[in-house]
Amino acid sequence: MAITPDTKDWTWVIERRCPECGFDASTLELDEVGDMARTNAGIWAEVLERPDVAVRPDAATWSPLEYACHVRDVHNVFAERLVLMMTHDDPEFADWDQDAAAEAGAYAEQDPRDVSTQLMEAAFGTAEAFDAVPAEYAARTGLRSNGSRFTIETLGRYYAHDLVHHAWDVTRDRG
Repeated sequence: MAITPDTKDWTWVIERRCPECGFDASTLELDEVGDMARTNAGIWAEVLERPDVAVRPDAATWSPLEYACHVRDVHNVFAERLVLMMTHDDPEFADWDQDAAAEAGAYAEQDPRDVSTQLMEAAFGTAEAFDAVPAEYAARTGLRSNGSRFTIETLGRYYAHDLVHHAWDVTRDRG
């Protein structure tokens, strides 16, 4: 069964605590983003070793494997957006349909060992990219196609929330 697409605008998470996962991205400094991405990657390495990693908890929710594939791709998308913001004035980001990416990428059919390696590489690469941002670049801007404007600093906060929230998705007690 197909997952119902999440069409909510989550950009508010850069300004206040998320009531679902509890993470408050508004308190995160740009120089903390890289460490957060590296730490979060370790969670996924453990998740991907579960014997039931490819099992969906219910028909409307991705399996931990599918979430891990999504998080791997989140790292890559945010790395691309960061590069755009560092090298262009006020770039507009291409739309990214995460549900279409999941389907096209056959997330549910991927090998968890491969995904673990790919996720770690993507996480550490993106972490290094955020680590390398000079402080004077923190206010450079980029624009989502829906009109949401990010600075590099708020992009880092949004990215960090995505990582934390999806780790919460696969580690919370659903009972």
